[in-house]
Amino acid sequence: MCIGLNYHDHAAETGAAVPDEPILFFKAPDTVVGPDDTVLVPRGSRKTDWEVELAVVIGRTARYLGSADEGLRHVAGYATAHDVSEREFQLERGGTWDKGKNCETFNPLGPWLVTADEVPDPQALGLRLWVNGELKQDGTTADQIFPVGEVVRYLSHFMTLYPGDVINTGTPAGVAMGRPEPKPYLRAGDVVELEVEGLGRQRQALKDA
Repeated sequence: MCIGLNYHDHAAETGAAVPDEPILFFKAPDTVVGPDDTVLVPRGSRKTDWEVELAVVIGRTARYLGSADEGLRHVAGYATAHDVSEREFQLERGGTWDKGKNCETFNPLGPWLVTADEVPDPQALGLRLWVNGELKQDGTTADQIFPVGEVVRYLSHFMTLYPGDVINTGTPAGVAMGRPEPKPYLRAGDVVELEVEGLGRQRQALKDA
């Protein structure tokens, strides 16, 4: 599961209103690849974008949780995730966001699951992403609109969360979509590196699908 528009600075850079409730979308299992695996630029893509994210891994079955604190108690741990997105597919082709989020290889995950006891405050983690060595994103989970515990609580009222479920919790400012024209969307040959503080680093070379 994934939460969209969950950072104040990212909503501002894209001109979007701050949502009243979390925006939910899904990613298919074959989007998940290793942290250093190749990311495939979809055929016909013109707007493949990057998004460094904090991933939350559920540790206990969660149904109708009553508080954000209870939500945090259902977290097994945290990981670095890359929510790769094709913006034309996502926003210009009608329907839901899912078309731009579910291309093969679009969710590198890892390298580690860091257990919750090793992350004393999930709202105090730096997130950074580089494209071809140039720093593009440099944010903090303190800027999240809906913090981790609230996201878990909220989702548990719409679906049952099971051990091993992964929730991507949104991205900070600095994506290609939020930059001036011509927007520097990803192409085959680009190299993306990203990290979440204390959770490890990823590196992906992009190739055409």
